[in-house]
Amino acid sequence: MDYRRLGHSGLRMPALSFGTATFGGGNDFFRAWGATDAAGATRLVDICLEHGVSMFDSADSYSQGLAEEILGKAIKGRRNRLLISTKTTFPVGDGPNDYGSSRQHLLDAIDKALKRLGTDHIDLWQLHGQDYNTPLEETLATLDQIVRDGKVRYIGCSNFSGWHLMKSLAVADRYGYPRHVAHQAYYSLLNRDYEWELMPLGRDQGVGGVIWSPLGWGKLTGKIRRGQPAKPGMRAHDIAGTGPRFEEERLFRIIDALDAVAAETGKSIPQVALNWLLSRPTVASVIIGARDEAQLKDNIGAIGWSLNAEQNARLEAASDVSPAYPVWHQRGFAMLNERG
Repeated sequence: MDYRRLGHSGLRMPALSFGTATFGGGNDFFRAWGATDAAGATRLVDICLEHGVSMFDSADSYSQGLAEEILGKAIKGRRNRLLISTKTTFPVGDGPNDYGSSRQHLLDAIDKALKRLGTDHIDLWQLHGQDYNTPLEETLATLDQIVRDGKVRYIGCSNFSGWHLMKSLAVADRYGYPRHVAHQAYYSLLNRDYEWELMPLGRDQGVGGVIWSPLGWGKLTGKIRRGQPAKPGMRAHDIAGTGPRFEEERLFRIIDALDAVAAETGKSIPQVALNWLLSRPTVASVIIGARDEAQLKDNIGAIGWSLNAEQNARLEAASDVSPAYPVWHQRGFAMLNERG
């Protein structure tokens, strides 16, 4: 396993992490991802650790905390062999303070997460989304307190806008609070928006990318092709209409390119799509998920080899899309964008 430094922190994490959104299946949305129970989760954790996949990502909103509970059972007795990454911010109840990044919610959420996970600390705790209603000073001061109390080692964020992440970093620097060292963000060949502002920000500010849904919300598995739509039981079918938008013909163009590269390398389509991500700037870890052992082992096969420059170029050409303003305008002045 390749271990990478997370942003400008001293923490090293595996290039592949395991996501636990498939644990529990607590409602219709998460059942479409999976419904792994504690016994199944323990077996998947066994396989991950055998292959060096030693970081496990969860969130309190995954099946209303059930995913964290199952993860806690699956890692019992081997906490010292792995890293735990989890998140909070989205609603976990009906109360007025059961969501957000307020001091009230964060202090409550951290203690509940530790209890569900059966641990005394979380290695990487992330704000799952940006909260416009809470002053950043309040949020970051609370995170500083939680780090000082030893309940969290490193902090990060997820699904932030570039401006909000930069403002958070500036507030942290102003008051000496811990900085976000990770941004858990959506990024795949199907949707490359991360490259427009979040990737340059990460390079400049030392924020590592921890990538979720790297197979494009289940669209880049090779199971969906021209004349072969998603079928019942597939996430792309069962929760159709959720997730990022895309042009169908562009998806097929990407699949064609993945198909060709997979044939050349002797790898599967998911392995090629994941390997491409692992070569991208700022990417510290790619979160893989699996409903069963076969999927997990196939995804782990994305490491230990590399695409060549020509293969990378073909994938990038097939997945290229015109960026939003002002990125397209900025790209017209290469001399201003070069790093000295």
